[in-house]
Amino acid sequence: MNSTMDDMSLIQQRHHMVVRELGEEIDLEIGHGVDDPSYGQSQTPLIGIPLQESSAEDHDESKSMVMVSQLVSDDNELLKSQPAKRKKKVVKRWREEWADTYKWAYVDVKEGTARIFCSICREYGRKHRRNPYGNEGSRNMQMSALEEHNNSLLHKEALRLQMASKDKIVADKPIFVKALMSKTAGSIVEALLKRDPHEAEFIQYVQEVVHALERVISKNSGYVNTMERLLEPERMIIFRVPWTDDRGEMHVNRGFRVHFNQTLGPCRGGLRFNPSMNLSITKFLGFQQTLKTALSPYRLGGASGGSDFDPKGKSDNEIMQFCQSYMDELYRYLGPDKDLPSEEMGVGTREMGFLYGQYRRLAGHSQGSFTGPRLNWSGSSLRTEATGYGLVFFAQLILADMNKELKGLRCVISGSGKIAMHVLEKLIAYGALPITVSDSKGYLVDEDGFDFMKLSFLRDIKSQHRTLRDYSKTYARSKYYEEAKPWNERCDVAFPCSNMPCTPEAVNVLRKANVLIAPSIAAGTGGVVAGELELKECNLNWAPEDFESKLQEAMKQTYQRALKAAVDFGYQKESPEALVHGAVISAFLTIASGMSEQGCV
Repeated sequence: MNSTMDDMSLIQQRHHMVVRELGEEIDLEIGHGVDDPSYGQSQTPLIGIPLQESSAEDHDESKSMVMVSQLVSDDNELLKSQPAKRKKKVVKRWREEWADTYKWAYVDVKEGTARIFCSICREYGRKHRRNPYGNEGSRNMQMSALEEHNNSLLHKEALRLQMASKDKIVADKPIFVKALMSKTAGSIVEALLKRDPHEAEFIQYVQEVVHALERVISKNSGYVNTMERLLEPERMIIFRVPWTDDRGEMHVNRGFRVHFNQTLGPCRGGLRFNPSMNLSITKFLGFQQTLKTALSPYRLGGASGGSDFDPKGKSDNEIMQFCQSYMDELYRYLGPDKDLPSEEMGVGTREMGFLYGQYRRLAGHSQGSFTGPRLNWSGSSLRTEATGYGLVFFAQLILADMNKELKGLRCVISGSGKIAMHVLEKLIAYGALPITVSDSKGYLVDEDGFDFMKLSFLRDIKSQHRTLRDYSKTYARSKYYEEAKPWNERCDVAFPCSNMPCTPEAVNVLRKANVLIAPSIAAGTGGVVAGELELKECNLNWAPEDFESKLQEAMKQTYQRALKAAVDFGYQKESPEALVHGAVISAFLTIASGMSEQGCV
């Protein structure tokens, strides 16, 4: 058996890849060893989903890097010849020793063959894939195999990287890196991977942006340096947030605020309170906000922030305690000409009120405002509707260019928060047929479609902190699916109401199916527009018609800018990713021009 076939067989037999769900998690399972009678004969596929045949060139284009996040499975056949107690001890030690290692390994395609690589040295070899206990038949040989791996480059480098990680925790989501067309553009992502290897969300978003900028960079390689400067945030603030609960017990959380870029003006960006919040997510959201504001009609910078604090189940007093403590540190970095935060996940009217009250108390003035919905201390009465309405307006613009309209179209929505509810509301108003909403536990489908009465009922369910399952108790023809997402439902238009809703793999599927994709930085501009309208025009009593008219005009300008940039760089208007690439190109060129004019700052 030649070396190439040997390598492939080893991987197929020992490392069976199981894709649980697109873009979420890939498990590395240990299968039969080389001494198993069925070695070299099994037809088990490498990846547990149908694969299309492709050329070596296609392999290069579809190449991806996966950070393997978990090891599972113990195959009884592996050690059937061993005493039970001995097998259990070996397997336990193997899991303890190797579990962390494979968090720092990844699967890639080399010359048309899938291989397991070390995430540091980017190389592969027999020792990197050594079965630590195999079927050698004796415990000594099994432990020797384990020691062989412990002395390998993969283990040493992976262990070093793990120890260098501050929290020794790998992001839950894997990192997928697209094959970039040029080495020049690829160098941007490569440098980022070396510097911040475990910032999964940030890396994924950066590689999507770099992919969109391929044609821009190929025309002017000087933009590589501009991009490298842009990817380092201007300011990253990480701080302790101590607070006391209603029982008098003290707690501490971690607070974040990243001023990503202020080339075009003062920062704007949301605050997110969620247990999953970390620096990687904060940087991703800040970078996305930077591009979003650059694409809007206003000259603004981008920021993001929040905390790993979970507001769910907390009393009003506990929320107030936390918000005031959070603002005690952050207030010195805020102001109308510096940075004004807005609502995001876990931060609503109540939280923004507490935050603004403490800011006003500490700053000693009430200049400017936070972008929240309270008329007595903030601006536009339609602020909360703006993002959801803007999303629907953007969809209308796309459909209009296709000589279509929303009326009668079957629409799928993910989420059931503020944005999703306002998307649902506007779709109903335009005569569409929205059929789904979702939460963290699953999704609800109503084949008859939602109407205004059903929407009111959904809002009551959410305000009472009840589950979407309760909807089906009243509307028997609806159904709630546990632990599932609504993307299996047939639809004409999909509205994923979340940040970075599509993995690179999902984007590839949509592109191959010729599905037009709306860029989130363009479609989500409504919130930016509303915030600036309330600050600049100081109109606290917008008539809904006037506000919607201004919002529609702003969304139209954003759409036209994205489309023009795409066409200018050779993308066909009908191309599935034309708007996505055009939005990123337009935003980046706007920022790059300002950075060039302002020099090395």
